[in-house]
Amino acid sequence: MTTRMKAITEAATLLFLRQGYARTQISHIAKAIDVSVGTIYHDFAGKKEIMHFVLKGTIDSEFYNQTFERPVTDDLFIGVENEIAALLEDTITDFEKHLIKDTDSYDFEDLISDAFDLLARYAVGCLFIEKNQFEFKFLADHYKTHRRKFLDTMSKYLTSFIQKGTVRSMEHLELSTTLIIEILTWWAMDRQYTSFETSDLPLDLAKKICLDNILSAYKI
Repeated sequence: MTTRMKAITEAATLLFLRQGYARTQISHIAKAIDVSVGTIYHDFAGKKEIMHFVLKGTIDSEFYNQTFERPVTDDLFIGVENEIAALLEDTITDFEKHLIKDTDSYDFEDLISDAFDLLARYAVGCLFIEKNQFEFKFLADHYKTHRRKFLDTMSKYLTSFIQKGTVRSMEHLELSTTLIIEILTWWAMDRQYTSFETSDLPLDLAKKICLDNILSAYKI
């Protein structure tokens, strides 16, 4: 990926997340990186191609490490939405594995750390779907199912820890689980991309602050 394509991708990501895909125009992306609209079209066939480029890079960490034929067209992204839907399923399967095995060696701190890392890893893709759910119904439907499964899995883990006596009991478990997830989501995802006050906070520091407060509130 060229330096200019990287700049286009980063600018488009912030615009898609902060003002929405539908409201973002190629001219907005061009203005953000101080190039002409024609320059953008030299690298990408259109806005949809930029969006898919961003999403593909979110689900495949090696995607950007290649030389692209320009302008990038949507032929490169056939089936990408199905790939995202499959990834959402796979992440939950992997996330819940400690419910089936290694329950004794897996503790509350491990859970919160793993949940934070998972949310941070796919932050751009998840936030994009959240902010643009009406334009991308297929992805939004799968993401809503994913969020429900994530909540259920977190609740099962917390129930296990409460029964073992390592986490305090909660009167409203599902609501408390939702609160924990929302805290994790803000520090792992929103903080970097949609918050103007803390976007420059390093991820490792954000994780440290998040874990310290959640563990202090719930761990016995």
